[in-house]
This record gives sequence, C-alpha cells and structure tokens, in this order.
Amino acid sequence: MADQTIDVLVIGAGQSGLAVGYYLRRTSLSFVLLDDQAAPGGAWLQGWDSLQLFSPATASSLPGWLMPHPEGNGLPTRYTVVTYLSQYEQRYALSVQRPVRVTQVQPGGAGFVIHTDQGTWQARAVVCATGSWRNPYVPEYPGQATFEGVQLHSAYFRNALPFAGKRVLVVGGGNSGAQVLAEVSRVAHTLWVTEKEPRFLPDDVDGRVLFVQATQRYHAQNGAVPAPPPALGDIVMVDSVKNARNRGVLGSVRPFARFTASGVRWPDGREEVVDAVIWCTGFRPALSFLAELGVLQPDGRVATVGTRATAQPGLWLVGYGNWTGFASSTLIGVGRSARATVEEIKEFLAN
Repeated sequence: MADQTIDVLVIGAGQSGLAVGYYLRRTSLSFVLLDDQAAPGGAWLQGWDSLQLFSPATASSLPGWLMPHPEGNGLPTRYTVVTYLSQYEQRYALSVQRPVRVTQVQPGGAGFVIHTDQGTWQARAVVCATGSWRNPYVPEYPGQATFEGVQLHSAYFRNALPFAGKRVLVVGGGNSGAQVLAEVSRVAHTLWVTEKEPRFLPDDVDGRVLFVQATQRYHAQNGAVPAPPPALGDIVMVDSVKNARNRGVLGSVRPFARFTASGVRWPDGREEVVDAVIWCTGFRPALSFLAELGVLQPDGRVATVGTRATAQPGLWLVGYGNWTGFASSTLIGVGRSARATVEEIKEFLAN
C-alpha cells in the first residue's frame, strides 16, 4: 500500500522539474515534485565556484518569469541561477518535497508505485526530470586503472586550489572544458586535450547565437527552413576564457593513447608525467531507478516520441537533451517541452 497517492509525480526539482511544475499548477491535477537535493537549485548546486552561463539572464529563463539581471548586468553565475531557481519555486508555490531519493519505479495499481527513501507513492503518471549530473561520463583508456594520479570529473570540480603547482590534463573540448582550463591554468601547469581543435565564438557574441544556430539546424533537419550557414564556433568567450587566451594557455592537443602509472603516453610514444586529469566529458541520463520498467536502452536513454516513453504508458522524460525535446536541457529551451508534456498528461489522464 502506497503511503501517498497523487495524479502526477515529478522526479527532480531542478530547472526541468520546475518548468513541468509551472504548467501542472495551471491544471486541476494533483502533483508533487520529489527532489534528492537538500536545497533548491538542482544540478546548479554542484557546479564549480566560478561557473558562468553563456547567455544573459533574459535568454536563460524558465516560463513565466525572467531571471533577474545579476549585479553589473554581466552573465549570470552559478549563484545567480541557484538563487533564481529557489525564488521561482517559491514564487509559484510549487509542491516540492526534499531531500527525497527515488530508488525504484514499478508498474502498479492505476499507474506506478514509486519507492523512495522516505516511503512509497502511487501515481497515475510519472515525469522524470532528473537530468544527468549524477551520472557523469568518463571515457575508457588503456591503462586507466594503473594511473596513480587523481582523476576527477567536472561534476565534482569546485575550484583550482587542490591543483596548485601540479601538472594537470583537462580533457574535453566544450564550454566546461574551456572554463575549467581557464581556472586551473592560473595555478597549475595545464594541457588541454580535445578530440579536435576548439572553435571559439567572436568576443562580442554570447551563447544566444548557439541557441539560434541549433534552432536553425533543428528546423533544417525537419525541412522547415533552408540549411543554416556554417557555425561561427562552439565555445563562448566568457571573461575567464578571454583571460586564458591572453595568457596563451588556450591551445589544445589531440588525445593521448593510454595511461601509464605516472601519467600518459602520447600517440608518438612520448610519455609525460601527470598529477591529475579533470574529465570535462559530459554526462549520461540519471535514470537507473527505471530499471524495473524495462525501458532503459544500452546507452541509458529511453525510447520516446517527444517526451513520452513509447514502451511505458504514463511515463514522460523532460530535460535530457534533444531526444526529449529540442534544447530541453537548457533553461530557455525546457519550457516548450514542459508545456507539451503537461498537455499530453492531461489528455492521457482524461481517458
């Protein structure tokens, strides 16, 4: 017997869960958001201290309420986003329970039985909005287990102080790799390892252009518009990255061949001593609690049409990337997926 019964249970109260909650509150459905964090803010609580968004506040907002401009009108910081999400949750009086960790979702009753470390729930529909922070991805390299240095994923990177005076490889060619490199290179000898040469946006262009470019590519793939012009670049030149360029540390090298006990071996056979490797190599969906439903694919994803799981009626997934809605893993993009999801849930539960 479930401890509590609800129409819709949302797993996760970060940006995606809050966007879903915003639209659910405009319906007559009963709902609750379960969040495993101790405080509001979702995955942004775990970002490194100096993390900056790529776009201004007006282009980094959830539905209904624009993010307030940070002091000085610069790009929002991690702290800005955490504060905004906390205030958003309060502004719309969203029903969030925390910290509650979902351990398993099973079919049962009129929908699902959701097991947590704080009891069980019965829900007619479930929305997964956990993102991917709890499932960081680290590529496998030969000899990796023999490496005696430190390996740290960017999910657990907070600041550069532990790396002062050390030899550090920063692996990953995206914006996170560039920002982590910029910070660590201030106190350590760094090498930036990327699959290909990074492409930097012009200094006067922020992350809004990445969203516009991605939108154009998305519509072009669907035949709605002509193919967009070649992208200007991938990495936004936030202040810390500009500073790193001015210090001459933004050059990158291609991947090493294997690990050794004391470092790495490059493809030409040269060995290099390394004290630490920081992996800025992305994440995979954090959905292990769905294992009992039999919907998880080998890559950790769930087959969907839009946000609706195709193999499990009553299950939706919001905010995991383009496979659950275009730009759905971004603050500005998740609202569209959230709104469509709630409309589908209303129709599903009315039948």
